Amino acid sequence: MKDVLRQLALRDGRYSPEAFHFLFDSLDTAIRLAGKEGSQGTERHVTGGEVLAGLVQHARDVFGPLAATVWPAWGIHEAMDWGRIVFLLVDEGHLKRQPGDRIEDFSQAIDFEVEFVQKYQPSLPGDSVEAPPRAADDSL
Repeated sequence: MKDVLRQLALRDGRYSPEAFHFLFDSLDTAIRLAGKEGSQGTERHVTGGEVLAGLVQHARDVFGPLAATVWPAWGIHEAMDWGRIVFLLVDEGHLKRQPGDRIEDFSQAIDFEVEFVQKYQPSLPGDSVEAPPRAADDSL
């Protein structure tokens, strides 16, 4: 699939192949955020807004505040760019579309500076993982 996405991105020429791969990587996040991870078939389908939410969250998780520079480096300057990629993938048969899906579903504004830099919340290793217990003879 990687080679197929790369060829499609290069043929289209608007967006980096990394953007196409990132979109697919973000779909699991979109499905999880939409509460559809246990669903099957069309019940698992995510809307354009849900895809965007997954893309933003996945970018925060992977790139942190650097996402504000990574996306433009890939040719992504607005949410509609993700919609164009999605519908290109639909047209090529790599994603499925539901009757109510429209490219306009991706027309919401995403302020990269706000979403990725201002809302960035760093997490330290100790924030989510308990420190291992120390042996009684450990000294500081």
